[in-house]
Amino acid sequence: MEISVGTGIDRVVILIYFLLVMGFGAYFGKYSKTTSDYFFGGRRFSWWLITISIVATGIGSHSFVKYSTKAYQYGFSSTMTYMNDWFFMPLFMFGWLPIIYYTKVRSIPEYFEKRFNKTARYLATTMTLLYMIGYIAIQLLTLATALYRIYNIPLMATVIIIAIATSIYMHFGGQTSVIFTDLFQGLILLFAGLLLFFLGIQYLGAGHFSYGLNSFWSFLTPEQKLPLAHFNHPPNFNFVGIFWQDGIAGSIGFLFLNQGLIMRFMAAKNVNEGRKAAAFNVLLVLPISAIVVSNAGWIGRAIANGMPGILPMDLQPNDVFVAVTNIVASPGVFGFIIAALCAALMSTADTLVNASSAIVVNDIYGPLSKKEQTDKKQLEVARYASIGIKVIAIILVPFFNSFDSIYEAHGWFHSTFTPPLVVAVFLGIFWKRFTTPAVIATFTVGAFLMILGQFNHELIAPFSHGIELRPGRGYSYIGALYNIFVCASVGVIVSFLTAPPTKEKVNGLTVYDVANLKVNFKGGKVNEDEGEIVIVDWEISDSDENVIKFSKNDMEKMKAEVGDLVYLCDNRKWLGGLKSIHSVYGNPHDADGVVIITNEQQQSGLFDKGRKLFGEKEM
Repeated sequence: MEISVGTGIDRVVILIYFLLVMGFGAYFGKYSKTTSDYFFGGRRFSWWLITISIVATGIGSHSFVKYSTKAYQYGFSSTMTYMNDWFFMPLFMFGWLPIIYYTKVRSIPEYFEKRFNKTARYLATTMTLLYMIGYIAIQLLTLATALYRIYNIPLMATVIIIAIATSIYMHFGGQTSVIFTDLFQGLILLFAGLLLFFLGIQYLGAGHFSYGLNSFWSFLTPEQKLPLAHFNHPPNFNFVGIFWQDGIAGSIGFLFLNQGLIMRFMAAKNVNEGRKAAAFNVLLVLPISAIVVSNAGWIGRAIANGMPGILPMDLQPNDVFVAVTNIVASPGVFGFIIAALCAALMSTADTLVNASSAIVVNDIYGPLSKKEQTDKKQLEVARYASIGIKVIAIILVPFFNSFDSIYEAHGWFHSTFTPPLVVAVFLGIFWKRFTTPAVIATFTVGAFLMILGQFNHELIAPFSHGIELRPGRGYSYIGALYNIFVCASVGVIVSFLTAPPTKEKVNGLTVYDVANLKVNFKGGKVNEDEGEIVIVDWEISDSDENVIKFSKNDMEKMKAEVGDLVYLCDNRKWLGGLKSIHSVYGNPHDADGVVIITNEQQQSGLFDKGRKLFGEKEM
């Protein structure tokens, strides 16, 4: 049954939203002067800005659609798939995050070369790009599935239009545009999702919120109120399958391997700011996000149970979010909420495209280039790479559209493409004995055994935990366990059959060396004395020294010494570090309350004349 949704007002609201976001993102393009700005935002941003941009990245348009689908079918247990990141967050915060930040790697594949060799880097590059581009294709499909019915445009034409729209501000802005656009969109996502829940409760209560809450709860069956799915049934949604696919492969993949997410944390001004963002995200933002992405399905199930005839009996899984929103929201408000769906797509896609272009430049173009390229040339390559990536993603859309639902497509994608990378990066970080031949075998032999499992389901059967095999479809989620097992087995066996890496080879690249990483990052002994933050005016010097000079008294307040690292930032904290630089303390002068910087540092930091700055010693 075709669903007719939206009014002329809704179409105008969605269109205006697209134009606002493109203009907003293109404006911040002026802050991308170098590849460091384009890919990592200059490593300058505060934790709260990183946190909100992570919201917009984590909640993709597929999140609204796929979690609403499962919420409609199974109730509150839909949140189970969204609440797994806490499981590995400590390992990320105190292991992986300081490694990638202090070693200054520009991409995940670059870590593989440092930890192993160039062959491992090329294999990781291939698999990471496949993962990222497939993810982008799913995002494009999801939003197009909603919008093509609203605008009565063919699905693939809608996909192409969305791809062009999201490319405009990405082409010019890079990571800085992404972060500030996602600040705007992350707030819209949370507000729109919670607004939808409020409107749904109001609808169930005929305009009375308290009555609506009672109706909402009473219309759901006891089984639909359970927080977790059944252990091993039904075959298309069960606890054990979801745990291995989302809780293990998905969570490690998202936290450790999603280049877009990693680039968010690498844009933080320091590791502690990144840890704050990670902790705040998992403790507060993710629970709220679980409600935001699932509530349309819960409301839809309550309507279907208690108010039969309003939703069509043959409602298709991918249509649940749009159909429920169309019922509970008035014209204009419906357009605003669908615009939030657009926000989800654009936020996740812009991050993934920016991350993919970073991999192209850092792991393909850079190593293959015979001579060192200028920042300008690398930026040009990055921008054209982002266009090429979008084209490939568009070509993949029909394949993902062939699945029964976007949830099924995303599930297959996650369980198929993440296990080799998950095993490789996890063993590389947490096991010094993991060898170069072992990681190569994990990517090649492990992938071969995974492909065998795709065509011979008897190989997966011993891992099935009693889950029913669906004829023609195999095992939907538990395949992730089989894939992780074969990749890990290959990696461990080959590691014990080959010589262990030398201490020098793995120095600073495993969790056991985190305590020494600060020294490597600075290039000398770290000054751990905690000092004050000082507020200063700034003056420009003609010197070509790449240092920042404070007065003797100000340096004493900061307990800083010549050669220590310093962070200099515009005093307006609401900018989140947009106007700031990292540098090194130079020889002090005698004028208290004044910092002396070079013209180049002023331009890089985008400091405004007459605006005070604050200086902070980095520890």
